[in-house]
Amino acid sequence: MRTSELDFELPPELIATRACEPRDAARLLVCSRSDPSRVEHRRVRDLPALLAAGDTLVFNTSRVIPARLIGRNLDTGGRVEGLYLRDAEPEGGRPVWEALIKARRFRPGRRIELLDAGDRPSGVTLTLLERTGDEAGAWRVSVECEGAPATPEILDRAGRTPLPPYIRSARRAAGLDVPDADDRARYQTVYAGAPGSIAAPTAGLHFTPALLDTLASEGVRRADVTLHVGPGTFKPVEAETLEDHPMHAELCSMGAGAIRAVFGDGAGGGRAGRVVAVGSTAARTIESYAAAIGAGAPAPASLETDLLIAPGYAWRRVDAIVTNFHLPRSTLLAMIAALFPGGIDRVRAIYDEAVREGYRFYSYGDAMLVLE
Repeated sequence: MRTSELDFELPPELIATRACEPRDAARLLVCSRSDPSRVEHRRVRDLPALLAAGDTLVFNTSRVIPARLIGRNLDTGGRVEGLYLRDAEPEGGRPVWEALIKARRFRPGRRIELLDAGDRPSGVTLTLLERTGDEAGAWRVSVECEGAPATPEILDRAGRTPLPPYIRSARRAAGLDVPDADDRARYQTVYAGAPGSIAAPTAGLHFTPALLDTLASEGVRRADVTLHVGPGTFKPVEAETLEDHPMHAELCSMGAGAIRAVFGDGAGGGRAGRVVAVGSTAARTIESYAAAIGAGAPAPASLETDLLIAPGYAWRRVDAIVTNFHLPRSTLLAMIAALFPGGIDRVRAIYDEAVREGYRFYSYGDAMLVLE
């Protein structure tokens, strides 16, 4: 598939800069994989009427960590931006991180003082150790923090919400200044569990405790999985063809209960209703486990997936999906195109309809429900 096929035009004013309130008031464009004539304009709170008893909603419960880093170069006073990626092996009794550092001409030994959400010194200092080959701009950094707390406490003090760059750009263009505390609360699902993501599983942002209760009372089952979203989620496809794109790997897991709910008593079936993935990360987890189980192996406790889903892909277990509207030239858009017999042409028609109707796009935007 040529990457240019994943392009589309979006009026800038349709990029959502803040999430809908209340969560389940977000708009929901309902469409069908098999019936091109079905297009409905609903709200997320209408999901109980659109799903049936016995269906299983699958949620990614990964929690977003405050991974965005803002600091100043202690040698020059210049502003430095970064992104925490993961812990590395400690050195000299201090924590060591792998982090993306956005700066030119940096070299080992350079020190960065991190600033808190109010742009005040946080008491955390990073020292660049060496570049790593895993990501462009990635460094191993030594972390100095009074009291030597663990990484979660350090990030809580010195990190910020890792909003996608396009939201920050749209806010600057609109002159909006949103407190980080607001984003920490809103760029997180109400059912978030284990921390580890540097981007939210955004389709889940629309669910409220009341909506989850209503769905359960109507007989819609729930299964929880975990996929920790990594930095690759922000990367556009730059290769000429989608197949040449180096797909990022992410850690995912499904517990025994989720495996039974999704796959039945065995890989052969036994499910009562449809499997409805809430977001692309839940879909990738389900399909990655389906491939592992289908190969005859016992279900692993966790696995690393670099699964690329694009037109021509044969879906194994996902029947339907709740998903936000995705960026052009992205693997996520290719995944949605893989749901339809008409591929990307069908998705373009649906997105054109969403633009005409004024839907809000991307992470803080509205949603789609793609049914069979």
